[in-house]
Amino acid sequence: MRMSDLITERIIQMLEESSDNVAEIQRNEFAALMGCVPSQINYVLSSRFTPEHGYIIDSRRGGGGYIKISRVKLSRSSALMHIVNSIGVGIDSMSARIVVENCLQSGMISLDTAKLLQSAVSDSVMRTIPPEYRDYMRASLLKQMLLTQI
Repeated sequence: MRMSDLITERIIQMLEESSDNVAEIQRNEFAALMGCVPSQINYVLSSRFTPEHGYIIDSRRGGGGYIKISRVKLSRSSALMHIVNSIGVGIDSMSARIVVENCLQSGMISLDTAKLLQSAVSDSVMRTIPPEYRDYMRASLLKQMLLTQI
């Protein structure tokens, strides 16, 4: 089993053992416990514990810092709004593709909608936009198109 799968399983186990669907970890200590580097924890959190998968991540930096993972049940429209708000002012092509794929996998959008979104924010569509503006345009398009799904 891959390390990312083991980390995911352990976090889910922690959430299931919790009475309030919340797990708190300290990244460096958790990485040492799992026998991996801290960046592997970051990767798992950012790819598998996303709002579209039903999780909210909260973190506090510093000596007593922690990462809090909460499992929530969001309505489809609430989840889409959370995603729209998390996109920010700019998004690169790969990140946009991941957002769309996660929305599709979680059932928030149909396959046809996913294809349309992927096409609209693709690099081939953005090639006529000056490079310094592409990520801004891509974010704006993606957010507006996701809003039509609410």
